[in-house]
Amino acid sequence: MLIPAAGAQTTIIQNLSYFEHLSEPMAELLWTLNEHYDYPQLAEEILRELSNKEFNSNDLKGPKSVSTFITKISELVPRLVIKQMAALAKLLESESYTLRCAIIEVCGNLIAMLSKQEEEERSENHKGQINAFFDVLEERFLDVNPYCRCRAIQVFLRLCDLDQKFPKRRQAAAELAARSLEDKSSNVRRNAIKLLGKLVSTHPFAVLHGGLLSYNDWNGRLEAVDAEISALKPPEELQEKNVAADQTVDDDLFDEPTEAEKDADQVPMTHEQKIAAMEKAQQEVATAEALNKLQLTRRYYLEALKFVEVLHDASPVATQLLSSKNKSEVIEVMDFFVITDAHKVETARAGIRRMLRLIWTKGNSDEGKGVQTHLIECYKGLFFDAPDSFTANDASNYIARNMISLTFGATPAELTSLEQLLCTMQKGGLVNALVVQKLWQVYGVQKKEVSKNQRRGAIIVLGMLSLADPDIVVQEMEICLRIGLGELGRRDLGLARYTCIALRRIHAPRKKGEKEEAPPAKLTNDHALLSRLAAIIEHPSDSKEWFGMAEQAVSAIYALSKHPDTLCTDVIRRKTKAVFQPQRKRASSDISMTDADQSAVASPQDEVSKQDERQKSALSLSQLLFLVGHVAIKQIVHLELCEQDFKRRKAEKEKHAPTNNTVKPPRKSVGPPISPVKKGSKKTTSSKKDDEPTGDEELDLMAGTNEDDFADSLAYIREHELLYGTHSLLSNFGPLVAEICARNDIYPDTTLQAQAALCMAKLMCVSSTYCEAQLGLLITILERSGDAVVRSNLVVALGDMAVCFNHLIDENTDFLYRRLNDADVSVRRTCLMTLTFLILAGQVKVKGQLGEMAKCVEDADKRIADMGRMFFAELATKDNAVYNHFVDMFSLLSMDEKVGEDSFRRIVKFLAGFVEKVRLFPPLFLVIVCSGSFATDARFFCCRINMLRTSRLNSRRACRGASLRGSGMM
Repeated sequence: MLIPAAGAQTTIIQNLSYFEHLSEPMAELLWTLNEHYDYPQLAEEILRELSNKEFNSNDLKGPKSVSTFITKISELVPRLVIKQMAALAKLLESESYTLRCAIIEVCGNLIAMLSKQEEEERSENHKGQINAFFDVLEERFLDVNPYCRCRAIQVFLRLCDLDQKFPKRRQAAAELAARSLEDKSSNVRRNAIKLLGKLVSTHPFAVLHGGLLSYNDWNGRLEAVDAEISALKPPEELQEKNVAADQTVDDDLFDEPTEAEKDADQVPMTHEQKIAAMEKAQQEVATAEALNKLQLTRRYYLEALKFVEVLHDASPVATQLLSSKNKSEVIEVMDFFVITDAHKVETARAGIRRMLRLIWTKGNSDEGKGVQTHLIECYKGLFFDAPDSFTANDASNYIARNMISLTFGATPAELTSLEQLLCTMQKGGLVNALVVQKLWQVYGVQKKEVSKNQRRGAIIVLGMLSLADPDIVVQEMEICLRIGLGELGRRDLGLARYTCIALRRIHAPRKKGEKEEAPPAKLTNDHALLSRLAAIIEHPSDSKEWFGMAEQAVSAIYALSKHPDTLCTDVIRRKTKAVFQPQRKRASSDISMTDADQSAVASPQDEVSKQDERQKSALSLSQLLFLVGHVAIKQIVHLELCEQDFKRRKAEKEKHAPTNNTVKPPRKSVGPPISPVKKGSKKTTSSKKDDEPTGDEELDLMAGTNEDDFADSLAYIREHELLYGTHSLLSNFGPLVAEICARNDIYPDTTLQAQAALCMAKLMCVSSTYCEAQLGLLITILERSGDAVVRSNLVVALGDMAVCFNHLIDENTDFLYRRLNDADVSVRRTCLMTLTFLILAGQVKVKGQLGEMAKCVEDADKRIADMGRMFFAELATKDNAVYNHFVDMFSLLSMDEKVGEDSFRRIVKFLAGFVEKVRLFPPLFLVIVCSGSFATDARFFCCRINMLRTSRLNSRRACRGASLRGSGMM
């Protein structure tokens, strides 16, 4: 019998070594021998031999086949494998990661087997075996190979479904999984976040108080238990005695005669004393039991809080993983936040809000679409799926409340992402019409119990939905006029602002890729909607929210009106009279005062009232200047839209021209050019006649005008007529804002100065002549202004001017780069975003200033550092741009004493990582070496070491050149 068994053993070992597909059949063969023929010896011998087998480092089939065999046999006959675990544990030291993965799988299978054993089947060291296997799994979380780390996490995932929970081991697994979220392998991070979600969904703390994991609730319960424990006085037997208080006792007291005398002196207890002693004993026993129960409950609460704290610590890291390039990892993180939100974990809401950004995920493959689809499914389950027990009306109320709640405390970026999400869901038919009706009811109700945030949230959501279906707002326009542009809107300018945004969606702009269609018919200036928009702008207000409301109201006028320039002209005129006419009245009244009144001494109340009047006057003038600046910008956009509309209509006319009987070829411009005065609507004060020609008739009048002539005419209007025309209303404000900005000693109001600078910057975007004249003043304000908001606005304005008038700004970009070193974080952030757009879009020529951008990588603000890294990652995709400017950046960083040694080293190492081609390093290194006289010794050698480490160069020429240069510097 031994000879055939040895032959079978050899054959099986050979099959496992050379035939990968025979791994599982061989395991099933051994299971059959053990199960049906009661012959486990062959399997034991094979396992012992495999544990001692050494594999060649080039052999890939052998370890993989053996791993599959060991894993399979541990599933079939775990009782047999557990006897050989002492020998199989040697495989954990193997260099083959597949063998280590197999042992990890075996440990998981054995834990599952041991946990399912009945009480009478368990051996004496049952708990010790389970703990040993868990220790192996926890150690493998730190394995050098990511596949082994993933396998350990996957084994824990399966163990979470066992009936036995192993609370202590689950806590350790949660901590290890939270740590693994920062693993460099995306596969490990994906499995770690999946394990955390599994631990939450199968947590063992649902026995008391349900399965919710709110930290505040559990902490409150713990405090209540502590209070109950303090209230219960423990019995004397359970109280610890003070050992230090015990005195030294004579040993003679414990002799037998003394004990006998003591017993003789005892007096028997009466019946009443016995009853009292029994009651006291029973009370002490009950107290001890209650105290023991409370102690166990307290321990239960502490374990739950410890688990919740791990989830709180892991949530910020998981939020960062939403930006991962691995789409499957992003999807797992989304599922984690959905699970934790279902269990009421407080930190889940921040992650759910951050998930909104994923609606912009792009991808040519199905992965990008899969992220967007999964995001919609997650939000649909969280906010748009009402409980099944709800009626249709209750479900609509539930969904409407959830949609409104999404707007509470949302940032502008989150609102933009939410808008895209709701627009996509509306296009997909996922928003019920009854929900829209409920939103209108919340917005339109005039009862006082509706809060300001609820009404605002309702119109915000309605405006977002109308971007996909404009009829949502068109059908309820009367409510918008009555609420948002009525008395409630005047009291709450934020409500009026969001109402204007919703009204703009009636004529939503087309996006790229959409089919071009004729724009919808616009409204005449006498329409009630436009009249209300003009009235809300002119409504006097001291609130800071007026500026945001006026911005959206002017944008709505330009989006809806057929002749918005005429209407805005009238609004500016009336606003100007309201600002300056009271000043004239006060001046005339001062002249008519008597000499006695003039000589009278002003009272303190008069001084206070005069100061209030000055502040109101400054605020009114600030509102006027803001209105002028925004109208100027919108007028430019309006002229561009007119040009696009002209090209569209002319293309349509030419397309349908061959269908007529008489075909005329398109003519070149032979008639007179379009009159600039006619087209610049700010230049005239008279209203247009009712019998003016229609759009088609205007096109017929311009039949002899080609597209170039039309564009030249609009450019002439923009350059010479809007700010310098004799009949232009805006021409009066150009010198005014320049005077206010230049004389900040006469006009010291901060709001006035901020709005005047913003207005001047917007007017500079209209005309290059005005831009050239006021550019020096603008740069002076940018350098000297103490208001961070003003500096941020002017940085953005300079970026716009660089796009419009590149020849003027190109010589002054140094002033823009200086704002990267601004003391205020918001200014640095705005400047970095502006420069990122200008450089990547090719609007600004880089002249060695990229070193200032490189310093942003080490900025104290994390968002700025992340944006700096993203900028260089995008720049590296443009024809070796980082390589071409590397020497200039190195030079600037070396000479900047504010850059520390560690920061310098990290920046250079980061930049060197973008020079992908190794062959580019020797010439680049030699250039830096030859121009190294500007650098300090230590800094130069730090850079050299970093470059050598990054590039992994072993070139003798590079090393020889570095050593020669280094010896010269020393």
